Amino acid sequence: MSAAPTALGADLASRLRLVVTRLGRKLRRQAGGDLTPSQASALVSVERHGPITLGDLSAVENVRPPTLTKVIAALEEQGLVARSSDPSDRRVARVEATAGGSELLAQTRSRGNAYLAARLQSLPPEDLAALERALVVLERLVDTE
Repeated sequence: MSAAPTALGADLASRLRLVVTRLGRKLRRQAGGDLTPSQASALVSVERHGPITLGDLSAVENVRPPTLTKVIAALEEQGLVARSSDPSDRRVARVEATAGGSELLAQTRSRGNAYLAARLQSLPPEDLAALERALVVLERLVDTE
């Protein structure tokens, strides 16, 4: 059992959560497009793991199947994912990103990267070095669940 966070640890956690949330919002605004955050997340997962069953995608996204079905239907309507029957079990549907879906994600990533790169250029070298060191810690934090 882990110990209760110290006041310093709780403050750091709160500040980190807030800045990550705000940065995520800014990046979504830069990305443009008409996707909801749920649709964008599902499309990324479909591209990364597809072709994937809706059940497996539901687990990856940590979303209930009925909610996910609506999200995938909206992506399918926009031509961003394609649904097909599993060759070994026709009752099972698999989804995968279409060329249009992959292109949209590439454009979104490119705009987000350009936005961040422009913001980073305004930082002094010592801040960039501190950010590089912090990224190592953040990556480790994300990878250890």
